[in-house]
Amino acid sequence: MTYAIRAEGLVRRFGATTALAGVDLAVPTGTVFGLLGPNGAGKTTAVRVLATLLAADEGHATVGGYDVRRDAHRVRQLIGLTGQYASVDENLTGTENLLLIGRLLGMSRGDARSRARQLLADFQLTDAAERAAKTYSGGMRRRLDLAASLVGRPQVLFLDEPTTGLDPRSRNELWDIVRNLVADGVTVLLTTQYLEEADQLAGEIAVVDHGRVIAQGTPEELKARTGGQVLAVRPIDPADLPTVLAITGEVTGAAPEVAQSTVAVPVNDPAVLPAVVRRLDAAEIAVAELALRSASLDEVFLSLTGHRAEQDAPTDADLERILV
Repeated sequence: MTYAIRAEGLVRRFGATTALAGVDLAVPTGTVFGLLGPNGAGKTTAVRVLATLLAADEGHATVGGYDVRRDAHRVRQLIGLTGQYASVDENLTGTENLLLIGRLLGMSRGDARSRARQLLADFQLTDAAERAAKTYSGGMRRRLDLAASLVGRPQVLFLDEPTTGLDPRSRNELWDIVRNLVADGVTVLLTTQYLEEADQLAGEIAVVDHGRVIAQGTPEELKARTGGQVLAVRPIDPADLPTVLAITGEVTGAAPEVAQSTVAVPVNDPAVLPAVVRRLDAAEIAVAELALRSASLDEVFLSLTGHRAEQDAPTDADLERILV
């Protein structure tokens, strides 16, 4: 197996804060590899190190076989990067944005225009090609931003939380674009906070927390580690919550949690559902919700780390400003 990205023992500190605490990664060529974790987990810092935008304090990494420190120029010729926020010039049109990047990459005017026309068509932006980017919807801006990262035909593409803030339709459109890129042989390193997104796109996922890889495997393997499924029960009368907690705990043998008047407990055996129904019926407890569903990101993190995903934690960009 060949690997487009290899990293060993990456460490990056910002003052007294350690953003990366020894990250190891091996990303097979022509696949989507997901980095899953909450804000401040170290995902963006890892991407910036691999994309040669930051130097690691310790460790070693290669992209396309080139060392990210010694051969940074060669690495940059191989990669594309789409960050968390659209980086296109809002005062330029879609065509002008792509032309500018093409010319900066050394393309002739004709080649740059041809590449821009092709990408605008691929990303369904032809009708908006001559409009200023500031008139685009959020989904259109993200498509333009992704198109911009592909002007140079990269072999490796870094997508840093590309669907943050997008509506479901725009998110699905972007997922289809990523699948098509991988089908053409591009390797994608995707960072995300969303288990669903990693589940849809990534063949393998590394779960990152506090700068460390705490678990790695396929989406199915990670779900299995959290119990595979979650039983959710919401009684109509909140006064019944203590009884629901006791019943679900006894039947599943696991420790249930309560959030927004809903009891949630990881389960390994779907047969617990009818058993819980019988116990609730015997206790004359009416429910507004009773379902088995896949584990959420928060539940994955609760199982793996003992705490929930900290959505209000400082982002990696915040950490980069903590310099002494």
